[in-house]
Amino acid sequence: MNAWINHKANAPILFGLMGLALVLVGVMQSWSLALTIMIYCVIGAIMALGLNVQWGYAGLFNVGLMGFAALGGIAAVLVSMPPTPEAWQAGGSGIITSVLLSLATLLVALLVYKRMKRGRARMWAMAVILLGGYFITRHFFDPAVELIEAVNPAATGYLGGLGLPIMLSWVVGGLFAAGAAWMIGKITLGLRSDYLAIATLGIAEIILSLLRFEEWLTRGVNNVNGLPRPLPQEIDLQQTAWLQEWALRLSIEVPDLASYIVKLGYLGLALGVLLLLFWLAQTAIHSPWGRMMRAIRDNETAAEAMGKDVTGRHLQVFVLGSAIVGVAGAMLVTIDGQFTPNAYNPLRFTFLIWVMVIVGGSGNNMGAILGGFLIWFFWVQAEPIGLWLMDIITGTLPAESWLRAHLLEGAAHIRLMVMGMILLLVLRFRPHGLIPERSERPHSLRR
Repeated sequence: MNAWINHKANAPILFGLMGLALVLVGVMQSWSLALTIMIYCVIGAIMALGLNVQWGYAGLFNVGLMGFAALGGIAAVLVSMPPTPEAWQAGGSGIITSVLLSLATLLVALLVYKRMKRGRARMWAMAVILLGGYFITRHFFDPAVELIEAVNPAATGYLGGLGLPIMLSWVVGGLFAAGAAWMIGKITLGLRSDYLAIATLGIAEIILSLLRFEEWLTRGVNNVNGLPRPLPQEIDLQQTAWLQEWALRLSIEVPDLASYIVKLGYLGLALGVLLLLFWLAQTAIHSPWGRMMRAIRDNETAAEAMGKDVTGRHLQVFVLGSAIVGVAGAMLVTIDGQFTPNAYNPLRFTFLIWVMVIVGGSGNNMGAILGGFLIWFFWVQAEPIGLWLMDIITGTLPAESWLRAHLLEGAAHIRLMVMGMILLLVLRFRPHGLIPERSERPHSLRR
């Protein structure tokens, strides 16, 4: 019991140290950078919270997080970007026809599967329907894609979006990720944990391949720039009389004050989402449903023997965690103002999020949030800190020294070493994370 109290008391101290680190960035580098880092830390914490729901609550080993984050990103494009009228006129009808034919093919195949008896006849009927539907669909799809991608490919070359407010894409991104997770979970959640990991990684790569090469939908490697913003542009704020008056009173340059206000606005939106999701996650984990999930995680066989639907509960938590990652993916693209499919890689969107949860404390939502802040902070600040340290270490060497030049050049690539060191130190001295999961054992059994 005393150990748990100490861990609980450590949480405010750890978050206070994290806040102090951000303040030091503001004082020693710039407040604009400190606000930017904090925004990305909040988004990282949301992603870590999503993984903690899957791994910490249910023990699901999901290494396809980048795919769900990318689905959130494409939601921002499809919801907020204006449609491209010329592209719709050129090939929109062909795309709609292809979608309808695909749905009709799946529906007919499903009916045949349910109505025909199991056997070779059903297998051949399914094969004929699916292959026939595929080739008929491609007959309309391929010419439409060529026409769409030929429409001013330097600027558009895709259908565009719906032109709706971009904050709506945060919800849509969660729905996209949840829908994909449901389909993936129906197929893979009966597998062992190692097979589940391989399956989720493979499916995430399939999602990324579609986003990279289906240019008619996402512009692919050409990227989508200039996404609408939920907040005013800094240049527009600089022209307002009230901001100029504030800048004069506070003795701050007008562009700097405009930048601070916009970034504080983004930070407020991100914190609002994080606090809402944290409250929902805490409510869930302390409910009977949460206690059941922990029981399933700790002993699936015993839970099944008690009549619990283990696969069904795993599907629920897999969908919920993926939806949270999808929301964070849409938020990240909103902050960046662009959608770049090639930016989604396992190092940034899977490895880092896993490190956040492991370092913060698996099974503890507060720990996952702390891990999100800590790891993203050092991911961004590892390079300047490394350069500062190497500059001090090599300060006594001549300016033309090859060793000094080599060490200063190598400091720019110190990120992975820093992540590894943090992970190793935490696993050695705090193997359950900085804020471990609270034990639910009776008081008499706690130590």
